[in-house]
Amino acid sequence: MCGIVGYIGHRDAYPIIIEGLRRLEYRGYDSAGIALYDGTNLNVSKTKGKVTDLECRIEKEITINGTVGIGHTRWATHGIPNDVNAHPHYSNSGNLVIIHNGIIENYESLKKELIKRGYSFTSDTDTEILINLIEDVKQKENVKLGKAVQIALNQVVGAYAIAVFDKNKPDEIVIARLGSPLAIGIGEDEFFIASDATPFLEYTNNAIYLEDGEMAIIRRHKDIKIRKIKDDSLVNPYVQELQLNLEQIEKGGYDHFMLKEIFEQPRAIKDTFRGRLQTDKGIIKMAGVDDNLEKFLNANKIIIIACGTSWHAGLVSEYIFEDIARIPVEVEYASEFRYRNPVINENDIVIAISQSGETADTLAAIKLAKSRGAFVFGVCNVVGSSIARETHAGAYTHAGPEIGVASTKAFTTQITVLTLIALKLAKAKGTISNSDYHRNLSELELIPKKVEKALLSDSHIKTIVAIIIIAISMLFT
Repeated sequence: MCGIVGYIGHRDAYPIIIEGLRRLEYRGYDSAGIALYDGTNLNVSKTKGKVTDLECRIEKEITINGTVGIGHTRWATHGIPNDVNAHPHYSNSGNLVIIHNGIIENYESLKKELIKRGYSFTSDTDTEILINLIEDVKQKENVKLGKAVQIALNQVVGAYAIAVFDKNKPDEIVIARLGSPLAIGIGEDEFFIASDATPFLEYTNNAIYLEDGEMAIIRRHKDIKIRKIKDDSLVNPYVQELQLNLEQIEKGGYDHFMLKEIFEQPRAIKDTFRGRLQTDKGIIKMAGVDDNLEKFLNANKIIIIACGTSWHAGLVSEYIFEDIARIPVEVEYASEFRYRNPVINENDIVIAISQSGETADTLAAIKLAKSRGAFVFGVCNVVGSSIARETHAGAYTHAGPEIGVASTKAFTTQITVLTLIALKLAKAKGTISNSDYHRNLSELELIPKKVEKALLSDSHIKTIVAIIIIAISMLFT
């Protein structure tokens, strides 16, 4: 869940990057760092701890001038959380600097080869290996930075979102993505880079989301060039207008994001129903299901693939589908599903659930299911996300941005969507009586008010929490 932020343009980069890192704190991290180019020097500061710790260190260590820079919040994978292992990482020459989300799986063999060529390493990270591999390719092949990144990444096994800067070519940043999200914000003569759109929403609503296996060269005063990493073919960039606004990603008077999102649940469920649940007409309208109704009705089974909270939503919906629609359901953890040899065929429906629409394991599982001929239906929150694009059809939850790590409204809206699908299929199959169907629709319509009532009468919850918070252990039954 590391976070990437970058900027190149006409503004001071430092405040944009620091504020961007703060907005990505919800992703969880154990260290933070920044690299700024002031026109002459490449200034790097990084530390174990929080963004506030980084700010204190920056004041003592580096100047904050410059209109180009990259920043990072790291969750330790290779190497313990400390100042040395924090990002950004330099190449041996000090000319190149990188920030990286993901894991390079063949880092050991790459490191051994680079050591033979005279490279040395100060950190325990796979990221430092990657930046030196890029430098080695750049020098050996005598190519520009973009080409060096492409050649190096074709030698890499693993997942990544990276941003690379060369102080000898200070008017560009090279970025690439495989299995970890990366967005480019498009402003007036300026570009923003981030793991998601939240760091640059106050500056622009126009964004390009890199697809898996793509890289981009971002230059001042020039159009963005996007290429496929594997074959170097050019990609036509699709600029989408974001529907988010700054108010949606701020706390709005609540003490923390999780509390805000708990209280947003009634509104989120209402938005998920909107245009779909028409109780007075006895209709559930869902284009993704309507257009593929025969596939659902003739399915041998439904396989739900997800991770984390979305997997738990799948477990709940398994009971609902089997109870009212009488369709066999299997719920699979996406990370396990992709590494075994599952029995799937063209008569199966795979439902992929993800809040972000960017969950790497779920994306990989989707590709596996499609390769076996299954019809894949996506349930996600983020419009235009990778899962929304990769699946055959789907339904958005319309929960709005979820900044809190512990999921609340994403979970409830996922169950809402899956319940609507189950009821729709039950009605079409005739496995639910007409009276029970209409009763369920009426009860669903009342859920937002019931949730709101529960949230407003929370004094008993606070009493329970006061006991739980000091408990040494708990038993759930």
